[in-house]
Amino acid sequence: MRTALVIGTGLIGTSAALALAARGVAVHLTDHDPEQARTAAALGAGTDEAPEGPVDLVIVAAPPAHVATALADAMRRGVGRGYLDVASVKGGPRRELEALGLDPAVLSRYIGTHPMAGREKSGPLAATGDLFEGRPWVLTPTRDTDTEVLNLALELVSHCRAVPVVMDADAHDRAVALVSHMPHLLSSMVAARLEHAEEAAVRLCGQGIRDVTRIAASDPGMWIDILSANPGPVADLLSEVAADLDETVRALRALQSSDEVKRRDGADGIEDVLRRGNAGQVRVPGKHGSAPRAYETVAVLIDDQPGQLARIFADAGVAGVNVEDVRIEHATGQQAGLVQLMVEQKAAPVLSAALRQRGWSIRQ
Repeated sequence: MRTALVIGTGLIGTSAALALAARGVAVHLTDHDPEQARTAAALGAGTDEAPEGPVDLVIVAAPPAHVATALADAMRRGVGRGYLDVASVKGGPRRELEALGLDPAVLSRYIGTHPMAGREKSGPLAATGDLFEGRPWVLTPTRDTDTEVLNLALELVSHCRAVPVVMDADAHDRAVALVSHMPHLLSSMVAARLEHAEEAAVRLCGQGIRDVTRIAASDPGMWIDILSANPGPVADLLSEVAADLDETVRALRALQSSDEVKRRDGADGIEDVLRRGNAGQVRVPGKHGSAPRAYETVAVLIDDQPGQLARIFADAGVAGVNVEDVRIEHATGQQAGLVQLMVEQKAAPVLSAALRQRGWSIRQ
């Protein structure tokens, strides 16, 4: 691939353009908002000048509701050898594109894709060339997809250092409803409970509530577009969650009863949902997409000062310990926090001893 045209210079489109440009691809940028395309170009994602002829690959990074229209327009103008989109739903846009009456030979030059990556922020200023590194990038070819176009899509995934995953379009939409769309709505529902909560209660927020509500900070307009394109599978999943909620509420009410049998029944109900949660959580892929592993946590108390994290990682390196993951829990009302270093179980005592020796306060 030597040339590409990115239509839509938001977070995903600009991030893909940055990755391609960094690998020597001549990237052209366009957006319904010319200022946004100019911003992406200024970041080094390419040029906002139109290509002089057909490009190797056209990447449509528009909201799902506009994908089919943007693709059909580009195809009719013949601006590329191959075409793909990066919308978070796949079945609907393809059916809309087919309904627009394009020649089957032209449609064979298209493949639907979806990089499973993102951030709470949107727009070109939130973009980064390494956004997709190590992340799954779903490809949804059909039996009619041209081999050259599939290869171009695989080349894009490779340039972005993502991991290609081939799926049926409708299966993909059911999957993202489960692992992305439904969780986002649930996060928003939990966060909504905080809107009018008493300040004294909100000040007690810890890492758990931060984890649950983090994705609720995303742009509502963007999520309306996404959910409007995949409402059925999301509604089906929420119906199942609603049934679990009804049963959990019943079990909690039973725990309030003075009747020992009802209390025992309520406890069994709560234990059931918690155990099913355990069983589901262990299926979430671990580091680099591998099976999840159990890590030991070494908790270190730090002051909120420049260079503290760098010192901890440097000291861990001197101790010969690889930090597998890290979390930071900020202390409410204090200029301090707790850094939780996740390491291999056998490395935990080594790291704890090394950090203590270097003056760090370790919390058990």
